[in-house]
Amino acid sequence: MLLELLEGGSPSHIAITIPGGEASVTYDQLRMQVESLAEKLRSLGLGRGDRIALAMPNGIELIASFLAAAAVGTAAPLNPSYTYDEFKFYLEDTAACALIVPPGDGAEVRRAAGDKTLIIESERGDDGVIRFTTDRTAGAIRAENQSGDDDIALILHTSGTTSRPKRVPLPHKNLMVSARNVAETYKLTADDVSMCVMPLFHVHGLVASTFATLLTGGTVVVPTRFNPLSFWSTVRDHRVSWYSAVPTIHQVLIARTKAGSRPAGAEHLRFIRSCSAALSPQTMADAEDRFGVPVLEAYGMTEAAHQMASNPLPPAVRKPGSVGCGTGVRFAILNDAGELLEAGAIGEVGIKGSNVFAGYEGNLQANAESFTDGWFRTGDQGCLDNEGYLTLTGRIKELINRGGEKISPREIDDVLLTHSAVNEAVCFGIPDRVYGEAVAAAVVLGGAATEVELIAHCRSSLSEFKCPKVIYFVDAIPRGATGKIQRRTVAAEMGKTLE
Repeated sequence: MLLELLEGGSPSHIAITIPGGEASVTYDQLRMQVESLAEKLRSLGLGRGDRIALAMPNGIELIASFLAAAAVGTAAPLNPSYTYDEFKFYLEDTAACALIVPPGDGAEVRRAAGDKTLIIESERGDDGVIRFTTDRTAGAIRAENQSGDDDIALILHTSGTTSRPKRVPLPHKNLMVSARNVAETYKLTADDVSMCVMPLFHVHGLVASTFATLLTGGTVVVPTRFNPLSFWSTVRDHRVSWYSAVPTIHQVLIARTKAGSRPAGAEHLRFIRSCSAALSPQTMADAEDRFGVPVLEAYGMTEAAHQMASNPLPPAVRKPGSVGCGTGVRFAILNDAGELLEAGAIGEVGIKGSNVFAGYEGNLQANAESFTDGWFRTGDQGCLDNEGYLTLTGRIKELINRGGEKISPREIDDVLLTHSAVNEAVCFGIPDRVYGEAVAAAVVLGGAATEVELIAHCRSSLSEFKCPKVIYFVDAIPRGATGKIQRRTVAAEMGKTLE
């Protein structure tokens, strides 16, 4: 189970630290605190099968509270920035019987929880010890009954970009396998220091940055949130050896760094990992040029407890535009009938592996549509080369259908990003009276460029039918809480922005 994560570190070695010297805990201290918090949850009447929601910012309190909740029942972390309606949906959909929040914080989630949900406050005292407090209980004291490998440790939701969000139950064993896969891929050791800049209510931050590091006895540096102004000083002060983030964060850091001037602290890095959204070859090249270390694109999703593939560390080959080879996961490219396609053919990416979930909770229809002969159909379109490297060409439901021609928006993104004036770009379909759909793009500029110029730039690399018909210049591109672009909602957001 997940508490095994705390067994690999030296008792006196720092497990988690907050930038600026605000707080740190050793492996021994973290283990004792998690055990004490778990005992408190049982004394409040919570136990196996109970869903315990958490709405907290990144920090030691959240990590310790999460591990305690997963040891006793099932942890259900939520984005603390959700609205009342969102909190109400997720709390009801997970059937959360308890909610852990910071003291005096989270008015909206408390209101959404109502009187039927036990509210527990998690606070770190002046002595550094985290304590749970509440004014009532959920029932009689539950005897200690440790969760097993097959018990659900974590419940999350899919993003719900094309339908109602689906519940993804992840057992302890799936999460442990995925953490081990990450650790082995990047050869993590107790000497490594990761910086967790991704939110801990998502598997990217939880499994890659945190669990994989704890599993190997290293140190996790956990800022409350990503801050580009203090990023490199934190890397320098804590001798951070790697970090994992979405391309948006890499792009922000690149934009703040002058070409030929490596940021102080970057010399401590061993590699940079990119995941959770497509990394353009241009962004990869720019990051490697500015920061002086290999940038390794990986492929993950909630249903696989995060990592499925990654480009390898040097001296092995990393391929720009590819998410690398399977890491403890088998891949297949499937046609619409579920038949396996040969190398080089484009189809739907299917996966099998011991970190892959068994199915959505309470959704027989989704499970019937998502599994074929044991392969989980990811909804991503891609192809495998002869060396087993996977290249993703887009989400199947996000493909633009222009008069029967299926266009991958990511291909156009990558071309736009090669223009020197373009900082960010995302393409999507818009209604067209003749062809059904036409290509549009939202672009964030870092220099001077016109719509005509950018469309001409696309024509130099793409067939005419793939080139944008219209380009919207915007200050920012709408993204989800983890930095992922949800293309099917971008057009609607652009409409609101331009009204």
